[in-house]
Amino acid sequence: MEPWRRLVADYRSGLDDGARTDDDVPPLDGARDHWLAGTLPALDLAAGSVAAFASAARRAGATGPLVERGPSPARLAASFGSDRLLRLDGRPVPGFAPLSGFFRTRDGWVRTHANYPHHRVRLLRLLGLRDGADRDDLAARLADTSAGAVEDDAAAAGAIAVRVRPEAGWRASAPGRAASRGALVRAVVRDDVVARPAVLAGGAAPLAGVRVLDLTRVIAGPVATRALAALGADVLRVDPPLPAEIRHQHLDVGQGKRTTLLDLRDDGDRERAQTLLDDADVLVTGYRPGALDRFRLRPPPGAVVAHVSAWGVEGPWAHRRGFDSIVQAASGVALLESPDGGTPGALPAQALDHATGYLLAAGVVDALAARRDDGRGRDVSAALARTAAWLLDADTRDPEHPPAAAPGPEAVVSHGRHPRVTTARPALPGHDDHPAPAHPWGTDHAAWSTPLPG
Repeated sequence: MEPWRRLVADYRSGLDDGARTDDDVPPLDGARDHWLAGTLPALDLAAGSVAAFASAARRAGATGPLVERGPSPARLAASFGSDRLLRLDGRPVPGFAPLSGFFRTRDGWVRTHANYPHHRVRLLRLLGLRDGADRDDLAARLADTSAGAVEDDAAAAGAIAVRVRPEAGWRASAPGRAASRGALVRAVVRDDVVARPAVLAGGAAPLAGVRVLDLTRVIAGPVATRALAALGADVLRVDPPLPAEIRHQHLDVGQGKRTTLLDLRDDGDRERAQTLLDDADVLVTGYRPGALDRFRLRPPPGAVVAHVSAWGVEGPWAHRRGFDSIVQAASGVALLESPDGGTPGALPAQALDHATGYLLAAGVVDALAARRDDGRGRDVSAALARTAAWLLDADTRDPEHPPAAAPGPEAVVSHGRHPRVTTARPALPGHDDHPAPAHPWGTDHAAWSTPLPG
């Protein structure tokens, strides 16, 4: 079985719902060529995750090209590498801030993530550097430190930095063992029952009328809710005013959704969020464990509650922050993708983020289809580290791979004037563009756009 088809089968068998694994996944729509080429099979990860989402859509009643055609390798490469294709008025946008990246320490490498200002401040404070410190300052400071100490101290301080590990070291570690356990997407059936299950409309928009409250940011969660919006769901993203989302990041993955600002620490805004949640079918969150309880948010009976995380819901790192690049560094992926056998590298796209997003969206769609039959709520979860474990376990590696092919101008679409935003076309078969460009962050009303079913 081709690895990407095996991913679909692994996703399906992990749901443990008694249904058979799909045997009719359409073949890839085009040649593999050198799309997403790397040591690890990133293209198979991309194709399998999108195909898993399409197979879930078929079980929810979807028809048309999405379920009749397999993913296009060229389109997958563009969509999964969308941050590299993003243009604002024709100008590229840097994917990482100056203090994000690989740095040598006295006993190895670390990878930092400081794209968000609050993570940058915490990292500098942790290392005793002034606020205006640059990359050279950070490199000089880290050169005198221990990689393991930086990792532990960063976790305690709420900063983002991990030790770059070899694959064997990660597999032998407690967080590595925890990441490799369990299903690709965990689905737990609850006893609570929805009073009036949303009707799945079938056709090209099987989720029309389904309300999705999106409490995620960065890439994986927004990719999941963008996929749900592509099936017709009414997706409302809710963010706190501070820290603000990175503007270009939202423009890259916020298509098809509306976005509003509510401060859950404010009683009035929290009550408004609860009102929205009371009428939602799905809640998608990237919050760490216990956050919903701290904000006193209660999903309604029968809701599908989906959660995406870096490290999973179990194990010693369950409460730690993380991003795609950080998981690659900690898990051994970065060293496997080394350009020279020593310097850490990276996958040809942030494939852990995108693949985990599609897998989580598949879990949500399957949960909604199951709820249609029994009315019961479900908890669905996916983690970047679990997705990385699948990639590391895949039995196809190519250390002598050619350079990854670069998508051409046919892979992008542009909208707007000031700025003119150019983004990658969707990875979903039959979707040449998203339902709508990303709205400016935080500019929509805190209200659903679709009425409740009568």
